[in-house]
Amino acid sequence: MGSPTNPQAPSYEPVGLSEKEELLSRPLLAHGTQPSPGQRLKRKLSVLLASCAVSLAVFFAFNMLACNGTLFGIKPRPSEPSTPQAPVQAREYQSSSSSDDCPCKSTSTVPDYFNTSPGPWVGKTATGKAPFMAQTRTFDHAATYVPNAPLQTQVPVQGWHPGNLSIFGMMGFLTPYTPSTGFGVDEWPLPEGAEIIWLQMVSRHGSRYPTGGSNVESFGARLANATGKFNATGELEFLNNWKYQMGTEILVPKGRQELFDSGVLHAYMYSSLYDPETKIIARTTTQDRMMKSAENFLAGMFGLEWPNNVTLEVIIEGSKFNNSLAGYMNCPNESQDGLGSKAQNIWVGNYLQNATERFSKLVTGYNWTVDDTYAAQTMCAYDTVANGYSRFCSLFTYEEWIGFGYSHDLQFYGNNAFGSETGRAVGIGFQQEVLARLQNHTIPYSETQLNVTLDNNTVTFPLNQSLYLDFSHDTNIVSILAAFGLTQFEQDLPTDAYPGEHNFTVSQITPFGARLDIEIIKTPKPVKADRSGYEDEGEETKYVHFVLNQRTVPLGWSHPECDAERVDGWCEFKTFLKVQEKMPGLARYTEVCFAEGGNP
Repeated sequence: MGSPTNPQAPSYEPVGLSEKEELLSRPLLAHGTQPSPGQRLKRKLSVLLASCAVSLAVFFAFNMLACNGTLFGIKPRPSEPSTPQAPVQAREYQSSSSSDDCPCKSTSTVPDYFNTSPGPWVGKTATGKAPFMAQTRTFDHAATYVPNAPLQTQVPVQGWHPGNLSIFGMMGFLTPYTPSTGFGVDEWPLPEGAEIIWLQMVSRHGSRYPTGGSNVESFGARLANATGKFNATGELEFLNNWKYQMGTEILVPKGRQELFDSGVLHAYMYSSLYDPETKIIARTTTQDRMMKSAENFLAGMFGLEWPNNVTLEVIIEGSKFNNSLAGYMNCPNESQDGLGSKAQNIWVGNYLQNATERFSKLVTGYNWTVDDTYAAQTMCAYDTVANGYSRFCSLFTYEEWIGFGYSHDLQFYGNNAFGSETGRAVGIGFQQEVLARLQNHTIPYSETQLNVTLDNNTVTFPLNQSLYLDFSHDTNIVSILAAFGLTQFEQDLPTDAYPGEHNFTVSQITPFGARLDIEIIKTPKPVKADRSGYEDEGEETKYVHFVLNQRTVPLGWSHPECDAERVDGWCEFKTFLKVQEKMPGLARYTEVCFAEGGNP
């Protein structure tokens, strides 16, 4: 699919005849003589050729205008210039080093914040072995056949019973997208006369290959180094001929589908919020999977011609760069191993002890450890989304899959949510941007990781949209929820026993393709908390509605001022703004992100 271009419409001069063409078109009267028939024929041919050249030039100029969105019903916003202002730069780099050290110089005529070919900022990218599931999958031919679509998730797992959640719904941040099962309140339709007038979406990227240097990559390297010594039997026998052939960090086909499908869903849910006479700004980061996720979403929502509807703003994701969509990049202490990683390690050693002993008995010539067991379990998730099917999945019991999902709950809670000192701080920049959009102002100054060069310009931070589309990462979205003060997800998570169902469940919060939709709803009068109708008296009222993975997050549970008795989970607009005023103070961005010695 194509990439958006600079929304500036190219200027062009009226195309006329050249001096030579003009001379050829004049009557050929030399010294009072008339042109010969041959001369007249030559003159007519010259004029015809000149006319063709003019027509072609006009045609191409016209098409250039059309491609830049100023024709065929797509017009620049009247309230803002159609051309991004030259002084604005996307890079806001906080470092003492010289700008000459920055590997970001570009010769492109497109401003860097609208350039979808960001060069060195795309992150690690490598594709893996092409899937061949039609040949590689295995199944019991005597059992009821369930066609795969496109992932084969019907795999035999010891301890699973009909009615149990699929193991593919318990894979933490590696869970393929599925709607949440809910956050404690029922869903309610809009009352008659109410209307959604505004939407802010922030979406995670789709399913991808593993991160470079991940535990599955190390697992593959360890087995490769044991070639000639290693021998596996029983259910691990397939490892004798197995090779790690994953790519690195880019979207897999399932990931593209997840974002495309999300775009289609949002088209059905919210298309009326888009004014077809305008071209909106959507935002993503420079990482390859982030840009491709945004492009697939936009193709799903607007069609393959989406560059006529949307200009994609690409914000640098790199160390020390201000970027609310990757808030950890300018919060140095966030990179320190937090309490979550330590808690995860303790839990993994507990819940995989039996599995490690089980596998060790099947392997000779290799010291199989709990790290190998956890990597093999992680391989199931990555292998399935990359290749459609994985033999690693059936190696583990249903109880061990419950433990796997919980290991990610511990990690994310302690590193990125309320269990981390930096959790709120990483997400506070995005929270500030949402409030600025809701209150219709730019952001000229901030003590957070906001890129105020972009956020203080209505070209790159427009205020007149009713539909805002942003793309971010799993850990960043978790921190955004913390930054909004959603204490519903604040709870102690033990490392010695699974606590049962709990609110902070990563597979429900940030699976691949996760999305948070913040709706503003306008009603003619206040809506009763029990949803039995409108209040008898009152004026036009606005409400805030948080929808995470297609289920309502009840704002009153976290903010009593919003009325915990509301069965729909909404919060009155002015009350929501008032509640959010204290969030930067609770985040303590400068203190927790830059304190010496790591996390305080």
